[in-house]
Amino acid sequence: MYQQKTKETDNSVIEFIENVESPKKKADAYLLLDLFTETTGYPAKMWGPSIIGFGSYHYKYASGHEGDAPLVGFSPRKAQISLYFATGDTEREALLEKFGKHTAGKACVYIKKVDDVDTEVLRALIRQSVKFLQELY
Repeated sequence: MYQQKTKETDNSVIEFIENVESPKKKADAYLLLDLFTETTGYPAKMWGPSIIGFGSYHYKYASGHEGDAPLVGFSPRKAQISLYFATGDTEREALLEKFGKHTAGKACVYIKKVDDVDTEVLRALIRQSVKFLQELY
């Protein structure tokens, strides 16, 4: 049976951020921590070894696969900062057009630094993702 890899842990978010090597990425991680916390109203929790998540939801697919995931989150990775938003949200694309310098995958949006993006659009992306997932699940 499938075992979900990314689960909420009791690891310290601050300790994780303090171990980020790049001083700029560490500063951006603290900025994102404040921004996501203020925007969602949820405390930050570690999900797996490297994702800082906010809130959670339980999903169940038609295939029977189910699990828990953060509503939104981010990870200050070595190459880029990964921002985690809902998949399948049709309103995300319109917001991303106004977001700034980024690349996007199915669930992740990647940025080099917070200075490259519009933080008000980031707040809108966070709010939209939370709303979309809470209505869906």
